[in-house]
Amino acid sequence: MSESYVECLVARKASTLMTFLKILLIMLTVVFVIIGIPFIPGLLVAIVTGVGAYFAYMNADIEYEYLYVDREISIDKVMAKSKRKKVGNYLIDQMEIMAPLNSHRLDSYRNRNTKTLDYSSGIENHPERRYMMVCNGDVKLIFEPNEEMIKAIQSIAPRKVFRD
Repeated sequence: MSESYVECLVARKASTLMTFLKILLIMLTVVFVIIGIPFIPGLLVAIVTGVGAYFAYMNADIEYEYLYVDREISIDKVMAKSKRKKVGNYLIDQMEIMAPLNSHRLDSYRNRNTKTLDYSSGIENHPERRYMMVCNGDVKLIFEPNEEMIKAIQSIAPRKVFRD
């Protein structure tokens, strides 16, 4: 049995809302620390805004790591290059189709009322590098694999993977 191993890391486009929220909460934390030195309620508000700034910081810088190992795709979410969270495992045997996001082959899958998970960079490219993979008919997965990963998946399921 031959095992394939391919790893790919994709940075998510930074949301302007999260960047603004991060800066705003940091500024509010500094202001309430300065104001709160003589007053206890100001320090409590500074702690709350500081915690909010931490979570905004962690969610402003997101990367997705795709790992393909022997008929399974594992996706991890890397927050602020310091914290990793596993978001899903998907078996190639349960895949119905995999094609570029703007492919005509996905037309019959677009109007399905299924859960859509977007683990891509969020940037529309020409030619399109984002792919949609439909698993078990109930999950539409949008991700951005590299050429090596596409070839590895296509070698396992050649009739389910399209590149047009």
